[in-house]
Amino acid sequence: MHALLVIDVQNDFCPGGALAVAGGDEIVSGINAAMGKFDAVILTQDWHPAGHSSFASVHEGRDPMQVIDMPYGPQVLWPDHCVQGSPGAAFHPTLEIDRAQMIIRKGYNPAIDSYSAFFENDHKTPTGLEGYLRTRSITDLTLVGLATDFCVNYSAVDAAQLGFTVAVQMDLCRAIDFDGSLEEAEKAMRGAGVDLR
Repeated sequence: MHALLVIDVQNDFCPGGALAVAGGDEIVSGINAAMGKFDAVILTQDWHPAGHSSFASVHEGRDPMQVIDMPYGPQVLWPDHCVQGSPGAAFHPTLEIDRAQMIIRKGYNPAIDSYSAFFENDHKTPTGLEGYLRTRSITDLTLVGLATDFCVNYSAVDAAQLGFTVAVQMDLCRAIDFDGSLEEAEKAMRGAGVDLR
């Protein structure tokens, strides 16, 4: 069984959003078109409580895109984004969400961020996605979505390390590309055995 894993195609990551990824909205029609080629479609949704610890606004004197040390390791501070129930946290309006069989929400623990669809940023606390995939006998994953160098990268590497066969459809992703982050992400994914298409 082969699933399409659609990462964080939400308003705040698209042009006009709080953490906009350039061209983030350009991939939506292609993702919709790809959905019918897979046995399952799974969506992830960044879902932060207000005042999340990864928001620069809760750290006095800090600006977005600065990196701080958290108990679980380095953390990029972000603009407030994808706050639970806000318009920015909603999926892009043209994404065909009714075709998804599962939606995984992540980043809802106020004390820890969660880039990966599989684990919070401590790399230990699971989201439950692995169990869902195993019980459905899904062995192959193709990832698309936002952003290539953060949530897609972390999800793809974790999936490969968990033993899934993983591909990333690069033309259906867009990157933040912050301080060389895209090049680093591509190296990390290839190093984990992910097929970048």
